[in-house]
Amino acid sequence: MAQLPVALEELIQELSRLPSVGPKTAQRLAFHILRSDRGRAEALVRAILDVKTRIGYCERCWNIAEGQLCAICLSTRRDLAAVCVVESPLDVLAIERTSEYQGLYHVLHGVISPIDGVGPEDIHVPHLVERVRQGGVREVIVATDADIEGEATAVYLSRALASLGVEVTRPAHGLPVGGDLEYADELTLARALTGRRAF
Repeated sequence: MAQLPVALEELIQELSRLPSVGPKTAQRLAFHILRSDRGRAEALVRAILDVKTRIGYCERCWNIAEGQLCAICLSTRRDLAAVCVVESPLDVLAIERTSEYQGLYHVLHGVISPIDGVGPEDIHVPHLVERVRQGGVREVIVATDADIEGEATAVYLSRALASLGVEVTRPAHGLPVGGDLEYADELTLARALTGRRAF
């Protein structure tokens, strides 16, 4: 088998570390970049560096943000009394596509998973509890995935928030058990949010 130049091997290796990119796909992407003109490659590098330099996390909800707060937390049109708890910023995008939900978010950046050594303190659960404790939140919608870890996280949050005087709900119809929010279509998510139920 022909030996590839070291720089190309390193690019393939780095690309293969991306989610859902296997060795063959990484190889195809690397050769595509190699064939592209220098300007296009430099634009890709600049875009990656810009994301790492300019994008961080909202200090209130932990969604992606270019400043201290994300665009949703800065909006004056959102319902401040409703907070939807999700696992990742991709879930925020999925729910926003429905145009059904007008409240705020809280992004956990994970789920409770004792097998993987992830407890409530390893994700943004303490920040959520403190946020609710400060007042003004009437309802917390726990929109974690309908898998074992997502359900365990939902139950934990329900118990952690029980004494704080907020209604804790969970999206209802339409989300399949074992499914991920980011893969659900807009209609399914809209129905799930509209038909949410008390915990």
